Amino acid sequence: MKLYWQDSLNFLKKLTWRRVWNMSKLLSSYYLTRWTKRPIQWGLPMTVSIEPTTACNLRCPECPSGLRAFSRPTGNLKSDFFRKTIDELSAHLTYLIFYFQGEPYINPDFLSMVRYANQQGIYTITSTNGHFLNDENARKTIESGLDRLIISVDGTTQEVYENYRKAGKLENVLQGARNVVRWKRQLKSKTPHIIFQFLVVRPNEHQIPEIFQLAEEIGIDEVKLKTAQVYDYENGNPLIPTIDKYARYRQQADGTFRVKNELLNHCWKLWHACVITWDGLVVPCCFDKDAEHRLGDLKQTSFVDLWQGQAYQQFRRSLLQGRDQIDICTNCTEGCKVWAEEL
Repeated sequence: MKLYWQDSLNFLKKLTWRRVWNMSKLLSSYYLTRWTKRPIQWGLPMTVSIEPTTACNLRCPECPSGLRAFSRPTGNLKSDFFRKTIDELSAHLTYLIFYFQGEPYINPDFLSMVRYANQQGIYTITSTNGHFLNDENARKTIESGLDRLIISVDGTTQEVYENYRKAGKLENVLQGARNVVRWKRQLKSKTPHIIFQFLVVRPNEHQIPEIFQLAEEIGIDEVKLKTAQVYDYENGNPLIPTIDKYARYRQQADGTFRVKNELLNHCWKLWHACVITWDGLVVPCCFDKDAEHRLGDLKQTSFVDLWQGQAYQQFRRSLLQGRDQIDICTNCTEGCKVWAEEL
């Protein structure tokens, strides 16, 4: 609990009056939209996910990167484009999430971009499969000023881990975590807040108690249990957990499955956040993995014009009219959470 509050305090220290004012505008316009049933958008996003790369070393079965199944181009985020984008957004931006698809550490400029964002006083987060946290990268991660490091550990034995993390080596991941913990202590750094993220699926659900024990032994700050999105869930899927609280899907009387949560015709994500792909496309959220709903291109348009532009407003309008009619929304259980709930 102490470590959780240290992380929260670190986040609060990065707030400025300008960022707080922007957050208040986002919240008020979101609730006014729900009341009036028409898209009202004030402020700029407080949260941006930016994609360092689409490349990945693993072959996870529910991930486009792992399946090598993108229809869009693959590549690495360029430092000059990244700095230009951050310079435009940094005064209002609170969270910068360095992942979308792919493994961030594959981009050779990744940690230098983290350092640049940290210099702008932005709270930075990344998620990694942990295979690139060698001694050098572990030290550079601490020195970059990264605020939160999420390491995916979806099993406590190799046999279980590789059920989902195809081509992954659990011992490499655990050693990488140990490297980060050691350098964090050696450099006497309070950051990053290190999280083991455990994606609960049927093959690993029996190891939930063990992941907490393993995290404590290594010196990890927090464990998060995450529910898994699967593509083909209607007729069941061997990845859907048997423990109901960790499943996004519920079996119906006819034997088919549906998403548990009701799809309400509003979405906080569309008001406070967006995703920027490695090549500058802006898409609504992380469920648009193949960037099919392209709301603009930052290589051609400034972010401010794009955020208030016709394509974005039309997408928000469509969502208010029927979220169940938008393909990326039908498998989503997260979009209606507001900022306070996310924290």
